[in-house]
Amino acid sequence: MKKIITFTRLLTVLFISAYGQTKGKYANLFNEEKTKSTIKFLSDDGFEGRAPGSRGGELAAKYIANQLEMTGIKPGNNGSYFQPVSLVAVKADPNTALNVGDASYKFGDEFVAFTGAQTENVNLNAELVFVGYGIDAPEQKWNDYKGNAEDFRGKILVMMVNDPPATAAEPNLFGAKALTYYGRWTYKFEEAARKGAAGVILIHTTESAGYGWNVVRTSNGSWRFDIARTAADKTPFLQMRSWMTEDAARKVFTQAGKNLDELREQAKTRNFQPVKLGLTAKIDLKSETKRLDSNNVVGLFEGSDANLKNEYVIYTAHWDHLGVGIPNDKGDAIYNGALDNATGCASVLAIAEALTKLPASERPKRSSVFLFTTAEEQGLLGAEWYSRFPIFAPERTAANINIDGGNLYGLTNDYGALGAERSDLQQVVNTVLSERKMTFAPDARPEQGSFFRSDHFPLAKVGIPALSIRSGTDYVGKPKDFASKTFDEFNRLHYHQPSDEFRDDWRFDGVVQLVETSFAIGMRVGNAEKLPRYNPTDEFAGAQPNRK
Repeated sequence: MKKIITFTRLLTVLFISAYGQTKGKYANLFNEEKTKSTIKFLSDDGFEGRAPGSRGGELAAKYIANQLEMTGIKPGNNGSYFQPVSLVAVKADPNTALNVGDASYKFGDEFVAFTGAQTENVNLNAELVFVGYGIDAPEQKWNDYKGNAEDFRGKILVMMVNDPPATAAEPNLFGAKALTYYGRWTYKFEEAARKGAAGVILIHTTESAGYGWNVVRTSNGSWRFDIARTAADKTPFLQMRSWMTEDAARKVFTQAGKNLDELREQAKTRNFQPVKLGLTAKIDLKSETKRLDSNNVVGLFEGSDANLKNEYVIYTAHWDHLGVGIPNDKGDAIYNGALDNATGCASVLAIAEALTKLPASERPKRSSVFLFTTAEEQGLLGAEWYSRFPIFAPERTAANINIDGGNLYGLTNDYGALGAERSDLQQVVNTVLSERKMTFAPDARPEQGSFFRSDHFPLAKVGIPALSIRSGTDYVGKPKDFASKTFDEFNRLHYHQPSDEFRDDWRFDGVVQLVETSFAIGMRVGNAEKLPRYNPTDEFAGAQPNRK
């Protein structure tokens, strides 16, 4: 008997070591091989990189809708699996030059630019003004736009990416190490447009952006999308939205008789004053344009409770990627987006199927919504559209669980959920992890502002408590630095590149572990007594005054 008990304990130890910590209670609902085949299929060349509005992209959306239907998930938008999203796409002429004084800068190598005017021709001849970090944040007592409104109206504003750094006197300034929304390039463009600027040039560094110039070049070297404006839309826009390499920016500042590093130092303080560079920039920006409808895909699994079924847990993943673009050194021009984000789509489809496998007595009380968004890679446009035109009321939406990427490298002892600390979803996450003998993995790179970079963000802005799921960092049987090295390699070599393709050496036990854990969180939210709420001090709390 003693030997049998000892052997049983040994098997238990081996099992726990092989599966992060403890196998989740829903693990039998998920299938590694099916998840693998879905990822492989969605990242096939036949989908041509899944660009919004393209043949391959819309085929991918239809494939996802078909998978929902086959699984038994109902259409989520008045009898349809689709929510049309109206977009405008522009593609800048790669022969475009930016002329500053007597110098000319080359598109792609030294700068990229696209227009927010949604027109084919933009001709600018405007003064350059350096505005530091380009931030106007009254609650931080910070304003890089000191002076008269005319100092910025019609000008091209040059600015840095990221937030001003914290200091010893103010260690929590702009979130300390964590990037705030003020540091995101999207905010920089939005604020400059509100100030009446004609254009913006963002100075790129790998450290400040979180990715290399190759990502900027490929992301902006083909079609760029915006939500189509209507005649009634008075939202301000920029004639030119541009990025420039640091080396090119140094040349511009040298032309102006200025030292970029010295001005950067000045911009780190509240006393910074905008600097007119005494230079005029000229650009004749010609673009192809097209108007198109793409589709969010929406499915609904009805809750089991007569009252609570009118409240919702939304699972999101974006189906789009960058389509066909600049070829790499192997001549491959298809940006397959295997990890980003065929893995997320496969994960949410797996969750949808798992719900249908539950006995009726175990199904969640609240309804579950499966939202696969378009144009995430273009600035979260599909999610932004949904937040403007929600199918399910935000005040009755319990939470959003967003999966953008997956764990393809093995089992972990921990689990990441960006944004958990912002709401009482943290308690739910902690409980689920405790049941699995797993730990919570905080954001490993808060300086990159990942909470503002995926589809949960537009939903958070309308008051929906949101989680963006991330792989853990403590891999079973791997060195402590395995996660950071793997992330750095992907970010440097494959992020937004044609090489983000399906790989035969990927593992799918980690995908299932992450998805099962996410499913368990969704189940708890789906059965919770009350709707989750943002913490009273959180920046999104004000958007949810009517929640129970």
